[in-house]
Amino acid sequence: MPTLTLSDAPLRDVTADVLVLPLLPGGENAPSTVPGSPAITEAIAGLDASAGRGDLHRIPSFSLASASSLLLVGTGEQDLADASLEDLRLAFGAAARSLAGVSHAAIALPGGTAQQQAAALEGAALGAYAFTAHKTGTGSSAPRSALGEITLVTEDPAAVEAAVSRAGVLADALTIVRDLVNTPPNLLYPAEFARRAEELVADLPITVTVLDEQQLAEGGYGGIVGVGQGSTRPPRLVRLDYAPAAARRSVALVGKGITFDTGGISLKPAAGMDDMTSDMTGAATVLAATVAAATLGLEVRVTTYLALAENMPGGGAQRPGDVVTMRNGKTVEVLNTDAEGRMVMADALVDAVADEPDLVMDVATLTGAAVVALGKRTAGVMGTAAGRDAVMSAAETTGEPFWPLPFPAELRADLTGRVADLRNIGERPGGALSAGIFLAEFVGETPWAHLDIAGPGYASAPLGYMGKGGTGMSTRTVLQVLEDVASAAAE
Repeated sequence: MPTLTLSDAPLRDVTADVLVLPLLPGGENAPSTVPGSPAITEAIAGLDASAGRGDLHRIPSFSLASASSLLLVGTGEQDLADASLEDLRLAFGAAARSLAGVSHAAIALPGGTAQQQAAALEGAALGAYAFTAHKTGTGSSAPRSALGEITLVTEDPAAVEAAVSRAGVLADALTIVRDLVNTPPNLLYPAEFARRAEELVADLPITVTVLDEQQLAEGGYGGIVGVGQGSTRPPRLVRLDYAPAAARRSVALVGKGITFDTGGISLKPAAGMDDMTSDMTGAATVLAATVAAATLGLEVRVTTYLALAENMPGGGAQRPGDVVTMRNGKTVEVLNTDAEGRMVMADALVDAVADEPDLVMDVATLTGAAVVALGKRTAGVMGTAAGRDAVMSAAETTGEPFWPLPFPAELRADLTGRVADLRNIGERPGGALSAGIFLAEFVGETPWAHLDIAGPGYASAPLGYMGKGGTGMSTRTVLQVLEDVASAAAE
């Protein structure tokens, strides 16, 4: 992540490679303006510069600033006061993404509130990401590293000091998610994921327990074992415990960690299968949120489960029609081996609710049906009323797009098995809802939210602070829920 610093120097005296400033659309037939800087506004008057959200214009600074160049980023609003916090995150995130290869950028939001300035910095910090681990070019073909340092220029550094620290934690958390998601599947498999989880929490007050394939079989984790049995790289279940002494409330997190999903015997089409390296995004998300909670010292107990398996069609793979016994003793007919995420999640949810937490959240790239319903940028949230409300409230704070989805009672009948208690798929209509209803069978009465991030967890095109590949979407919302729970307990 970039180094984040503060400065109260006058804008024209700020030393940086690039100075990033907001650009506001003018009125009808009026040019765009840079708030707080009439000299720059006058200098660009003849450029006819567009100021839609995320529009970028990089120009030489000439004598207007000490920085080598200026980067003007559109906010989409004629009045800065009308720009939402998420609009500012997206705009300044786009600016930071465009500055890959630059060492130091300063950003400013003249006339913006402390909250708006914090959002701009957060967006820039999140946008300053590049995954170059496997690029080997040199010289002019060398990969461009992410923007290295970001300085927020503000008249009142004390007002945003805490926000700067939190932005750094968020950037670290999203880097964890993105790095894991973007790592090729031959290099990230269940045992390696577990090792990386242990490494990431080594210096934090988090204890780690890892169950291997033998322990999973002996413990009755039929869902996880069944999904992973077709691979030469066996499954794992990782438990992370963050238990501060002052915690009064507890939250359990469960993440889907399919390190690669071929569909198993129910093989996926070849086109687009390479994107299935991202099917462990849920596990990466809850891992990163747990790391962030411990880093921030939140006074809430967090127990996190990473359900890790590789879904392959090897000679030992489970077959459509197999019956497996789950962690809680329920039996399931596996009618489609490509509906594997709910199987590993169900086993982990049984353990999660056994801890008797105040809230359970699970995060998964679970269904293509959620993408059909909500598109590529919006996540679905299902579960109990309390669980859904907690997520939607947190999402309103973070600006991440979530939409609540129902559990129609009539869909439950489609999940009744012919020779077992349950079947792992329902009818095609309402597929995302059926998947959630299946998971509900393993939750009981515990307040619970199921986050289906199949669309927004992995991007084919950049947007704002999110580039191609892993986006980290939902990490900020999960962390915000943890912060909200800790805050409510302290009242």
